[in-house]
Amino acid sequence: MSTPEERRAEFADELRRVRQDVAKLNGKDFAARCGWHASKVSKIENKRQDPDDSDVLVWMTTAGASESETERMRAWLRGINIDAASWKHQLRKGHSDRQTYSKQVEATAKRIRVFELIIVPGLVQIADYARWVFDAAARFQRVPIDTEEALSIRMQRQHALYDNAKEIELLICESALLYYVCPPEEMVAQIDRLLALLGLRVKFGIIPLGTRLPVVPPNGFWIVGERVLIETVDTEINTETPSDIETYNRLMDELWTVAVMGNDARKILVRCSEAVSAAATADKVPPQEVIS
Repeated sequence: MSTPEERRAEFADELRRVRQDVAKLNGKDFAARCGWHASKVSKIENKRQDPDDSDVLVWMTTAGASESETERMRAWLRGINIDAASWKHQLRKGHSDRQTYSKQVEATAKRIRVFELIIVPGLVQIADYARWVFDAAARFQRVPIDTEEALSIRMQRQHALYDNAKEIELLICESALLYYVCPPEEMVAQIDRLLALLGLRVKFGIIPLGTRLPVVPPNGFWIVGERVLIETVDTEINTETPSDIETYNRLMDELWTVAVMGNDARKILVRCSEAVSAAATADKVPPQEVIS
């Protein structure tokens, strides 16, 4: 099976064919008809710029292609993007490349909004917690394990928390404090890190267990600048479509209406820390002998 990169090259060749055989225009004239900078057509055809769905729609419409041909090209591009976004492809060399990508998009974003259901966000994970997360994900996805390198990059990403030019919101469900992939004592240390977070300029909130939700979020998501990242089991949706950004910002706003912050969040963190500590202690106590 061809790789997403090979399929992108074939797709670019097909766009060139459409321009030459259907539109019968040179690159410069075609770019003008599209309302683009003169170099954009060349960059797309020579694989130096990946087109998005709106680019393909403009391209095919400008060329005078049929509706069926236009939809075929759009479906082809969607298929390429889905394969490229799969964890199997993204993590084919391990987690470090994906962490580098996150670091890059976060570096330029002025606003980062994060919602997680059952995991502590990477931006505030301690090293021991993150190590277990990377190891578990690598085993499940059956990809190379490069935990220490990925961990180093994830820790570098956390510098964003201290960037006064950024607006950062972290919202989690209380369940993220009670479901964990690490040993209990390391989860206690992770909760301590969240307690320290309450003293930072980051907006941090928790949705308590038992809360009546204004809308049901099917998954966690990140809004990084003008981009939304949604992780599923087998892939990651990465979209810059304005309607998607508006939808997820609206969802985030709704979820914040039932969140607690400040001292109320602190009470939940302390309660969860005590519960995890108690569970850890219970596991270490040998069972009593049964007297018959």
